[in-house]
Amino acid sequence: MLLEGSCSACGKADVDLKACAACKLVKYCGVDCQVAHRSVHKKACRIKARELFDAKLFELPPPREDCVICCLPMPPMDETTYMACCGQTLCTGCFSGLPRENCPYCNTAMPGDDEYNRWLIDRVEKYNDPEAMRILGDIYTNGSHGFPIDQSKAFEMYRRGTELGSANAHNSLACSYANGEGVEVNNKKAVHHYQIAAVMGDELARHNLGIREGKNGNHVRSLKHFIIGAKCGYDKSLQEVKRGFMTGLVTKDDFDSTLRCHQASQDKRKSEKRVRAKVAKRIQMRMMS
Repeated sequence: MLLEGSCSACGKADVDLKACAACKLVKYCGVDCQVAHRSVHKKACRIKARELFDAKLFELPPPREDCVICCLPMPPMDETTYMACCGQTLCTGCFSGLPRENCPYCNTAMPGDDEYNRWLIDRVEKYNDPEAMRILGDIYTNGSHGFPIDQSKAFEMYRRGTELGSANAHNSLACSYANGEGVEVNNKKAVHHYQIAAVMGDELARHNLGIREGKNGNHVRSLKHFIIGAKCGYDKSLQEVKRGFMTGLVTKDDFDSTLRCHQASQDKRKSEKRVRAKVAKRIQMRMMS
């Protein structure tokens, strides 16, 4: 029987021990002992590592950063605008409204498409701006701003953005893997990047995970994702929680708690300007459809 504080393979004590990086359950005095013990430890390691990973995955994410102008928590990505002139991301409430001649943050004159493209490429190449990489990736995906559709370049932009820690880029890269855009379909890598983005606080990635788990028949995990997304203020996730409650998959206590947290999250980031911008966007979308 091995003593506590000894190597899990050879039993040596009073030596410098390092814990298994995956599960933290056992310790070894060196790599040779870890390799020799792998066949014995592998099954328990995988189970514990999965438990640790799920504990982190299903925690409430950190709060969003504040908008640099109105100082309210930032809304979801589709309610923000990236400024290529200064590299700031603003909420639509601080950017939308009357036509602007200057950036609300740095006061630089608003550019045309050609100048905007040059600024965006400068933000990527000179400043290694991960959000600029994600935006440029979206432009290549959609073929907008005068750029042709190029899924390979879009994938590369997203990949570079993930290396610099962008949650939005992780979500976009996951979509590329899931849809086979610029790369072969790889559902395992798609889930991996969705999970990273979700842990970092990306509500859309969290919602996408909920949808994927539901399609795979994992309804408990699916609803866990939707509940977390709803508590963070994401409306689409709240709708899924409501469906879960109506079908008996979500308890009344969980549903009531989710509603309260969703409302609190919405209240924290609500402003009259943001409401007006949201309404204006809906009207614009209806006119375009």
